[in-house]
Amino acid sequence: MAWNEPGGNKDQDPWGSGRRNNNDGPPDLDEVIRKGMEKINRLFGGKSSGGGSSSSSSGGSAGGVIAIILVVLVGFIIWDSMYRIDEKERAVVLRLGQYLDTKGPGLQFKIPLIDQVFIEEVTSVRNQKKKGHMLTEDENIVDVDLVVQFVIGDLRDYLLNMRDPTITMDYAIDSALRHEVGGTLMDQVLTEGRAILAINVQERLQRYMDFYGSGIDVKKVNINAAQPPQAVKSAFEEVQRAKEDEQKLVNRAEAYRNQVVPESRGRAQRIIEEANAYKAEVISRAVGETERFNDILAVYQLAPEVTRERMYLDTMQRVLSNSTKLLVDQDNGSNIMYLPLDQITRRNLAESQGASPPVIGSQADSTFNRDNDFRSRNEAFARNRR
Repeated sequence: MAWNEPGGNKDQDPWGSGRRNNNDGPPDLDEVIRKGMEKINRLFGGKSSGGGSSSSSSGGSAGGVIAIILVVLVGFIIWDSMYRIDEKERAVVLRLGQYLDTKGPGLQFKIPLIDQVFIEEVTSVRNQKKKGHMLTEDENIVDVDLVVQFVIGDLRDYLLNMRDPTITMDYAIDSALRHEVGGTLMDQVLTEGRAILAINVQERLQRYMDFYGSGIDVKKVNINAAQPPQAVKSAFEEVQRAKEDEQKLVNRAEAYRNQVVPESRGRAQRIIEEANAYKAEVISRAVGETERFNDILAVYQLAPEVTRERMYLDTMQRVLSNSTKLLVDQDNGSNIMYLPLDQITRRNLAESQGASPPVIGSQADSTFNRDNDFRSRNEAFARNRR
């Protein structure tokens, strides 16, 4: 019959229920503690309490407690003496409050309760924002919003030279920003001068941090927004639009000037070149006429009569070759007969084409009068020649 069935043999209970004097309750807690203390005493060289007196049992219990405390204390000291530093971290070690060393990445050791270790990230870029009302050089108020990006360059200075680096950084940013904005016009702060303003703030802020010995390296200053106060924003936008229109008109005028001025310069240069060409032509013609006159003069001095006759004939040929009139010299007198062949030719041509002949009126009379004057001048010239 099994030990756990009714009427079974309880001495066969594998859990030792047969040694409990047939008591089905849980084991005695004091007995368990006593046995544990005895084992610890034996471990550290103590004697077993066995069936001894109560004084020896109390002594064994006290020794066990002391042993446990020693083990826990040793374990705590070992655990507290080790610390680990990450790749992007550095640690400053103080011994009795005095700077000892700056530790790099890896597993490090310290003396518990004597050394203090401060670990900070030194490779990550930190951001600090600042926003406020600033007075510009031309006594206008602007709202500036910027972000400063910085890293810890020297961890020892960062931890030991400043009580609160965040507050110190905030005050330094405010001072540098107000100083630079106070020396800049409002238009430059709001428009194209914003990038230059950020560079100037960064340089001045770095000088402040170096003067404080903060161990901070300012990487960059970004001005996110720069605008006038909300109360005057609409008026300022009107002014900006007017300035944009002005600049647009200026650009348009510049484009027109760039188009017209080269054309005008080209026309002026062309006129100058034409004038120079005309000048050279006139000079050359005058020089040629002079040389020809000198040649004729030399010939005239050798044979005056022949030269005058030749000059007369050449002149009459040149004049009459371009005339539509026909002059006939009569042999028995000085009268010259005029034949209006041009009028007759035009009338015959009009009749052959079926058109009415031209009417010879006042225009013909005026032509006749001019011909008579020309005939009179020729007669006078002939008399003088004879």
